[in-house]
Formats: sequence, structure tokens, C-alpha cells
Amino acid sequence: MKKILVIEDEIAINDLICMNLEVAGYEPVPFFDGEEFSNHLKGEDDYDLALLDIMLPGKDGFILLEELKEHKIPVIYLTAKGDLPSKVRGLRSGAEDYIVKPFEMLELLVRVDNVLKRFVKEDSEEIHIRDVVINEKKRTVYKSGVEISLQPMEFDCLLVFWKYRNRVMTREQILNILWGVDFEGESRTVDVHVGNIRKKLDFTDVIITVPRVGYRMEV
Repeated sequence: MKKILVIEDEIAINDLICMNLEVAGYEPVPFFDGEEFSNHLKGEDDYDLALLDIMLPGKDGFILLEELKEHKIPVIYLTAKGDLPSKVRGLRSGAEDYIVKPFEMLELLVRVDNVLKRFVKEDSEEIHIRDVVINEKKRTVYKSGVEISLQPMEFDCLLVFWKYRNRVMTREQILNILWGVDFEGESRTVDVHVGNIRKKLDFTDVIITVPRVGYRMEV
């Protein structure tokens, strides 16, 4: 399980981020004070990513970024400082991403996933869901030992459900992740993919319809 630092002094925001990271399958480690975290880092640096606020008590995020870089921990800034000079400074200093508050939680999880893909080697290439085995690298799916043919978009849609499992996702959110941009086409396209995945993998009770909202993978 990937360990993610959440260095944010606003308790409500920190708690919300940690809760969503847990649901997404990560292990969040919260800190609320820059100086306190800096002292902690001297003895413990086994982390995969840091979500870092800039305006912190003790030491600010710009100072902590340099310390995190020394320990080879990638950083995503989460900050209310949306002015261009702060963004430029943050990215030029070595942050992997810069997200301005307020932000959508799903957007944060997508960006977390993108950074981890660049820095963290997956523990296993295989994903197991009941009697289904998914190999993301080879793009293969087996059910009870028999290979199941999925169309490319079906396979990608299945991976989206897995990566954001146990979370309710709207059709628009799913399409935006699949296409990487704001999707302006017919959102019901997702229903077709979901129907095919359910039929081929017998996932009727795995990918659940949330009425008037979207879908949720329950695992």
C-alpha cells in the first residue's frame, strides 16, 4: 500500500483528504505543522508521495519541498496561493504538480495516481477481483483461467473502476478520466461499456449502479 503524506494545517481539509485517500486504497499520514514534520522526516522517510500545503506553521511548504527532495519524495502542492509567481516558483523548485484550492477530490486522486505511476513501481502487475485476473501491463483479462476479450475502452473503463473502487463516480467523471480532457459527447457511452463488462465478467454485483448518479465498484 502506497504511503502518502498529507501536510496541511487545516484539520477539516486534512481529514477529508485522508479519508478519500483511504477509500482509494492508499495509506495517508497526516501532519499539521511544518516544523513538526521536518523533525519527523529526519528519522522516517519511507513515503511514496507528499501532498504539501505552502502556508504552514513552523516551516512553510517551499522550505519543506527542499527537504522532501533530499529524501527523494515527490511533491504535489495543495495551496490557496493561486497567483502565477507562486505557481512558477513551486513548479520550478521541483514540485510534480500544483493544485489550487478549492479542488475536486477526484481531480486530486487522478493527479496522485499520475505522479505515482512515474515514481513508484507497482507491487504486482496483476489485479485480482474474485475469479478475475487483470494484467494492466499486458492488457489481458482472465476469468476462471479463461481469457476474456475486452475492447480497449472497456479495459480502460475497468481499470478506472478498480483504481477508484468503492467510490461513487458519475458518468462524466469516468469519461473525463478515460479521455484525459473534458468530454463533450454522450455520457451514456459509459452505460454501454459497463453493460459489456458486467456481461463478460459476471460483474453485475461488482459494478453497482447508483441511481441518478453513476456507478461504484464494490470490492
